[in-house]
Amino acid sequence: VYNRSTRITKALDSLKRQNFQNFETIVVDDASTDDSYNVASKFPLQNKIVIKNKENSERCTTRNNGVALAKGEYICFLDSDDAYLENHLQTIYTEIQGKNTKGLYFTNAFENFNFTDRK
Repeated sequence: VYNRSTRITKALDSLKRQNFQNFETIVVDDASTDDSYNVASKFPLQNKIVIKNKENSERCTTRNNGVALAKGEYICFLDSDDAYLENHLQTIYTEIQGKNTKGLYFTNAFENFNFTDRK
C-alpha cells in the first residue's frame, strides 16, 4: 500500500468476507505519507501482519518484503485499491488442489492459467 488510506479498507474488507478463511494477510506499507499504516493496523482481520518500509521502494521490492514474511504454501496478491469477490480465495484454492502440478498460477475473473504447462 502507498498512500491509500481512503481505499485500503475496501480491500481488507473483501478479505474479511472471504468464504475461505485459512489465509494470512501481510500488508506492506511502502513508506506512505498518509494514514495508510494506521488504517491497516487497526483493521479487524485475523492472522494479519502490517509492516512499513523505511523508504519508498516501489512495487517489486515491497511485494518481495511481504513474500519474505509469508508462512503459507501459496501467495496471492491484492492491491490496496482492489477487492476480491467473496469466493475468490476458495476458487483459487480449489483449482490448485485439483491439479497435481506445482507452478505459477495466474487468475483473472474467468480463467485460470498454469504457466508450468507452457513450452
